Amino acid sequence: MEIIMIVLAAILFATGVYNLLQKQLLRIIIGTALISHGAHLFILTMGKLKRGAPPVEAHGVSDYADPLPQALILTSIVISFGVTSFLLVLAYRAYKLNNTDNMEKLRGSE
Repeated sequence: MEIIMIVLAAILFATGVYNLLQKQLLRIIIGTALISHGAHLFILTMGKLKRGAPPVEAHGVSDYADPLPQALILTSIVISFGVTSFLLVLAYRAYKLNNTDNMEKLRGSE
């Protein structure tokens, strides 16, 4: 199961980097979101996937899941949501001011 999650995280990283290298501003924002989702899967996979184990110690349970990766992923999801929403507002404002989302045209002339 860990191999599938790592391959999926690698695919998300690869498509995110591909979108970051595009000229349209919206594709760049989608690329940052894909990279953050790949990081979430990577953190979850590094925390060892355990099915059916409670995240806290209970009576009679000797094998429990580590709650730290889940807490890190939850924090990371909130941060990536904030960053993505900020980038979307910034892109909308740039589009309204310049009537384009092409990074070559937004760069300006010398």
